[in-house]
Amino acid sequence: MKTAILAAMMCATAVQPLAAQGPAGQGEPAPRTYIQAGRLLADPASGRVESSKTIVVEGGRVVEIRDGFVGDGKVIDLRDSFVMPGFIDSHVHITFQSGPTSQLDAVTKSATDQAFDGLVYAQRTLRAGFTTVVDLGADPLAINALRDAIAAGKVTGPRIIAAGGVAAHGGHGDIHGYRQEILDLFRAPTLCSGADECARAVRLAVQSGADIIKTASTGGVMSNTAAGLGQQMSDAELVAIVETAHHLGRKVAAHAHGTDGVNAALRAGVDSVEHGTYLDAESIRLFKAKGSYLVPTLLAGDTVKRQAETADWMPANVRAKARIVGPLMIDALRRAHEGGVKIAFGTDSAVSPHGENAREFALMTKAGLTPIEVIRSATVWGATHIGLQDEIGTLATGKAADIVAVKGDPLSDVRALEAMAFVMKGGVVTRAVGE
Repeated sequence: MKTAILAAMMCATAVQPLAAQGPAGQGEPAPRTYIQAGRLLADPASGRVESSKTIVVEGGRVVEIRDGFVGDGKVIDLRDSFVMPGFIDSHVHITFQSGPTSQLDAVTKSATDQAFDGLVYAQRTLRAGFTTVVDLGADPLAINALRDAIAAGKVTGPRIIAAGGVAAHGGHGDIHGYRQEILDLFRAPTLCSGADECARAVRLAVQSGADIIKTASTGGVMSNTAAGLGQQMSDAELVAIVETAHHLGRKVAAHAHGTDGVNAALRAGVDSVEHGTYLDAESIRLFKAKGSYLVPTLLAGDTVKRQAETADWMPANVRAKARIVGPLMIDALRRAHEGGVKIAFGTDSAVSPHGENAREFALMTKAGLTPIEVIRSATVWGATHIGLQDEIGTLATGKAADIVAVKGDPLSDVRALEAMAFVMKGGVVTRAVGE
């Protein structure tokens, strides 16, 4: 009997590998729906746009794409719109948002409070056209509960890939700016020092439900400490994190600003570098050799740069770093793009307000990417980055019916993506025409 109970518990708590997770819907998908698209981004990879198409949706999936405007059941008229796959934001923090009360909120809001805050922010994000997000840092109880509630159709929100955080004691990812008693009380069990501890922390994060591992090889702008932006985890610690995560079927995203920490993370084999502010020629070589992605988060840099001059609530340690880093991030993306590095769209929303994610597109064009390239970064490239290319990222037969539309032409004016006219996720309309 004891053995049977233990086996049942193990089955109940097992975490599916990221690539095995299916689409998450909300509510019951409608019967067969016909979406009439005036212009359809038929292939984001090539940029091919087709006119006068009808996307047939059933059971939360695309079952057919027909020529012309057809439909004898439920018809959604997007004949005056530009239709695309739902967008993927590969770097958010959906359960909170930076502001004057951030430091107090961190020690007063329960995981339940954070999950409900996250629900509000998730719905704003979905209505902005982002049908999938990767959350790279939240209370595991809060983010996992929100992820699972959305997946079960209990509440509305984007599909969430939830990270477990593994970071160095005293580094970015630890907590700062409180009395020692508070630090001791709220310090996460997945902080580590030394390779063996870091491997153990990864295992704990996966056991707690992490779909992906987030680590921090360097200091961070938003950490309330004057510890700089250079490497904070040893090469051995980073290797242990990556090897353990990969053995457990999890990808690794590494927060990294300083050149030394960017390159150490890439040498260790991380799947993505988040920010990459001080990447250099060696970084670009390593990105390409390892097949890693850069997630540039330009909106976070733009936001903190502005806040450093206007927000009186921003701690002095944070303000000093924000003034330096913010203006450098566009140039880092420019150099990475010119060097042939793979790019996945990510905003670091929470630093910026949730629901404004699409502002990242225009910032990326300032770094030299074309409108179709920035759309690719949030569709086909983003889907491949997180291992869900067979499920999302394009509109094709058998894939999730994650569909968005705008009135303008984003290929000539990418800021058209900042005003969504229609959003469907998993066959369920979450932003109807005219809302």
